[in-house]
Amino acid sequence: MSQKSSHGLPIVDASEVGMSAERLTNLDKHFKKYVDENLLSGWAVTVAREGKVAHSASGGLADRESSKPIADDTIYRIFSMTKPITAVAALMLWEEGLFELTDPVSKFIPEFGESKVFEGGSFLRPVLGPQTKSMEMWHLFTHTAGLTYGFMYQHPVDELYRRAGLEWGFPRELDLAGVCSLLARQPLLFQPGSEWNYSTSIDVLGRVVEVISGQRLGDFLQQRIFTPLGMSDTAFYCPDEKHDRLAALYSAHARTRLAIRADAVDRGTHKMPAADGGGGGLVSTMGDYVRFAEMLRGGGELNGQRLLSPRTVEYMGSNHLPKDADLTAFGRPLGEANAYDGIGFGLGVSVTIDPVATKTAGSFGDFGWGGAAATFYWVDPVEDLTVTFMTQLMMSPHTFSRQLKQLVHQALVD
Repeated sequence: MSQKSSHGLPIVDASEVGMSAERLTNLDKHFKKYVDENLLSGWAVTVAREGKVAHSASGGLADRESSKPIADDTIYRIFSMTKPITAVAALMLWEEGLFELTDPVSKFIPEFGESKVFEGGSFLRPVLGPQTKSMEMWHLFTHTAGLTYGFMYQHPVDELYRRAGLEWGFPRELDLAGVCSLLARQPLLFQPGSEWNYSTSIDVLGRVVEVISGQRLGDFLQQRIFTPLGMSDTAFYCPDEKHDRLAALYSAHARTRLAIRADAVDRGTHKMPAADGGGGGLVSTMGDYVRFAEMLRGGGELNGQRLLSPRTVEYMGSNHLPKDADLTAFGRPLGEANAYDGIGFGLGVSVTIDPVATKTAGSFGDFGWGGAAATFYWVDPVEDLTVTFMTQLMMSPHTFSRQLKQLVHQALVD
């Protein structure tokens, strides 16, 4: 007999869904070591197959300094796990015929039609040229628009972003329209569609949602995604009455890798921002995000609430990089060398296109993404699986997502 979990899914014995309960304990033992060695304050994971929870576990503390335990309703900063939610919002409008993937972004945000492209020089004296190919909507979904992040520290344009106040977050006084206007005034790294570079493009996509819908992004997400899915704790800030549930934020010490408190990095979590950052602004809970992941596993539907067509979810999770390239071949470096062999990119999500090349257990077509505080999720249509991991460790030096894939796949026995 199954019972219900905090995310509304039935909890079953792992064997009922072709998994080994004994082997799943390898996962708990693995992450317990990180807590025991003070490399993590706390963590939580949910493994669901066929829409049923086979394993739900946590360890350590949500706030080490106050000895606050991880709880079912702990609130986490999910940073870039916001991106797939914004992509779903945009795809809902795409399904209504309100834009095409080949539409120029300037149709909705005219300033991007005037953006120049970096051709050489330095951040002090950049050599700029015109766009020879217009920035299109699919470029925003796939990070091929030529935009970047100020925190990347890899290109002169990254420095221009930092000087414009675009490093971690946005200038606090700007709404999303103002943020996009500022972004459009920065040079593009390359001609749109010619390379992949992780970027603010999903924030721009969020602004397109605002322009098309006539609603603030947070209001659109609340009305069209969070309320239908029952995601009651997901928002662009954590209100006063929920502050006691918010996990503390940590970072890894540069030399020892020990988890150290990182309150200074926590910008704006406690109050409503001027701009709803569709690329990284949400807070959420394990239960809420599992619902979102399960909606995607269910082909766009959860508990009778349909957000997207199954065909749209399949299209979202297909590789949209030209010539079916992976990120190593088509992208600019992000993280460790060769970490993106066999990984393509869909509409707001990474996609496994060659499990062998990844050197990580996985399935062809599994898709997902992570956040700056080491949160991540993936959906595996082949194994009918969703996995969601929560912690709060900024810019983690650990390969948690690769490790967890390995540990989950070794527990699949049928």
